[in-house]
Amino acid sequence: MRELAGIAALFAGLWLAAAEAGFRTPESLVRNIYAYYGEGAPELSKGLPRDEATSRQFFDPSLRKAWSAPRTEPYDFLVQSQSWKLGPVVIAIIRRQYDKTYVAANFDNHGRPVTLNFILVNGPEGWLITDVESPHDSLRMFLEQFRN
Repeated sequence: MRELAGIAALFAGLWLAAAEAGFRTPESLVRNIYAYYGEGAPELSKGLPRDEATSRQFFDPSLRKAWSAPRTEPYDFLVQSQSWKLGPVVIAIIRRQYDKTYVAANFDNHGRPVTLNFILVNGPEGWLITDVESPHDSLRMFLEQFRN
């Protein structure tokens, strides 16, 4: 019985280490982004945090610094609004191209339809965001435009 408990603890530790370093599927990465935009627990309904740990978990190295840098933005790019009340988020892989996978996220925010395309890369840390495109902008350009 102790051996089973030890094996379970080992797998739990490995699972936690993997969870800290990116995601195992493109869909799980996008699903976890929008978990921060719910109406549940206060720590999970303030939008995606801008701290270094969150940046490391969700973004590739070229986007981490831009995500966690201080800035004043007119709205949250990931929901395309200053506030949110999201409907169901529909996630679908739309294209796999070389080392990148494009994932569409469709949802309503306060009844207004929103479509974003996440560009993800899979590396040693798991799946990470390299950019997000809206019909009018990209996350990289948005962060660059509003940096302090």
